[in-house]
Amino acid sequence: MSGAASRALIHELQEKIDKIAGGSARKRTTLPFGVPEIDDRLPGGGLAFGALHEIAGGGSDAVAGAVSALLAASIAARTKGTVVWCLTRPDLFAPGLAQVGLHPDRVIHCESDNEDGVLASMEEALSFGGLSVVVGELVRLPMTESRRLHLAAEKTGVMGIIIRRWRRQTEATDFGNPTASSTRWRVSCLPSEPLPVEGIGRPRWLLELIRAKAGESFDIAVGAPDSNGLLSPVRREQPLSEAGGPKWSRI
Repeated sequence: MSGAASRALIHELQEKIDKIAGGSARKRTTLPFGVPEIDDRLPGGGLAFGALHEIAGGGSDAVAGAVSALLAASIAARTKGTVVWCLTRPDLFAPGLAQVGLHPDRVIHCESDNEDGVLASMEEALSFGGLSVVVGELVRLPMTESRRLHLAAEKTGVMGIIIRRWRRQTEATDFGNPTASSTRWRVSCLPSEPLPVEGIGRPRWLLELIRAKAGESFDIAVGAPDSNGLLSPVRREQPLSEAGGPKWSRI
């Protein structure tokens, strides 16, 4: 059985499981990344609307949350409508969001004193509908709370994105605990794209799909989002060597 046929079969089985569990068995609308190497390996060909997704940063970004926030913003930038961003730490940099295509005029900031407030705001926004994406920054995401958010998103068709942003590096082990999210991603920085002259090239990331319902895990090197929120795939030129890390070039 080919890879495409296997994914189609898994997707069909997942739909039947959702129906038995009392969830929606209708075909969900998806948002493609625009990178075939990613979309071809995702159920439905992209990120599902009406579902919850998780993003975490690798390495130091597990605490800083800069790269993971840019990935979430680039996803939201490729949708239409208003984006609600729920957070406790007021350090979201609007020009940075605009750089990956998410104009500040589209974003409603919802600041809370604690994470319970973030969860409540997210659930209210997802249940309201009429939005394109609801983003929330959280340290912990217990199964019960994630299930509530997922059901609220499923009811209205709004996409929910959780940025897992910890206060200490040691807390990142919590990312291994199960949640109701449809996909779980980790994004880490790679050396920037080389230029023929002195300077800093386009940033590059390692994007890892840690978990996906009705899908398989994988990782891919990508060029950071452009002004339209689009990633670009890159390929490895040579394997790891003692002289340094892998070298990459854009496909």
